[in-house]
Amino acid sequence: MIVTLLALAAIAFYLSSAGVLARPLMTGGQPLSRIGMTMASLAVLAHAAVLLSAHRGTLDLHFFAALSLVAWIASALTLVVNFSRPVAGLGILIFPISAVLLAIDAFLAPRTAPEAMTWQIELHVTIAVFAFGLLSIAAALAILLAIQERALRRSKFGHWLRALPPLTLTEVLLFRLIGAGFVLLTLTLVTGAVFVGNLFSQHLAHKTVLSIVAWIVFGVLLWGRWRHGWRGARAVNLTLTGMGILLLAFFGTKAVLELILHRTG
Repeated sequence: MIVTLLALAAIAFYLSSAGVLARPLMTGGQPLSRIGMTMASLAVLAHAAVLLSAHRGTLDLHFFAALSLVAWIASALTLVVNFSRPVAGLGILIFPISAVLLAIDAFLAPRTAPEAMTWQIELHVTIAVFAFGLLSIAAALAILLAIQERALRRSKFGHWLRALPPLTLTEVLLFRLIGAGFVLLTLTLVTGAVFVGNLFSQHLAHKTVLSIVAWIVFGVLLWGRWRHGWRGARAVNLTLTGMGILLLAFFGTKAVLELILHRTG
């Protein structure tokens, strides 16, 4: 009962926060970022309590539990980002997704028990989910950047566009997030090579190869930004491509194994 109430509270706060943050973009009124982020903070705290209670306070990497965990990390990191660089659009995109993934895990997904892991594997997994969370925020920011650029090219200066931060600020934040996510993704691959017995075993081959491909995509993007000043559509496309590949690496194989073949991976 307590877990159910916490989940409902978290979902309500996530959706309310997104609504509050979106209101100035639609009406042109004064930003209500402080109220929105306060609601989001309550949602993140309640979500954390659900994860701790429902999954016994340990890492549960079953499909829906892992999605809920990544959603919580992305939401928490969104709060951190907004402390230094207020970007309301991030919360508008991230918080409703977190609400949906939490609702699926709490009310629709079958109950699962965490599998035993060594501290080395826990370290590897923790770095991996934080890398995924950071790059998920970067992908959301890339979508926001693409919308801003398209509106500017078409000279559509609505209330919502004026309420967003300057394009250059959004772009700088995008590459900072990608840089941080790239470092964590590198550490994920390194710890996987050191701590995981056989990265190219039957259940890990696709995950490993796709993770390496995503790492290359993000690496090329960062190199292009440093060497040639890549920006705009190229940056957006490469960010979303890398994130799509990483999504397949993290959850594609897991979905096939657990939801179709009914095996753990």
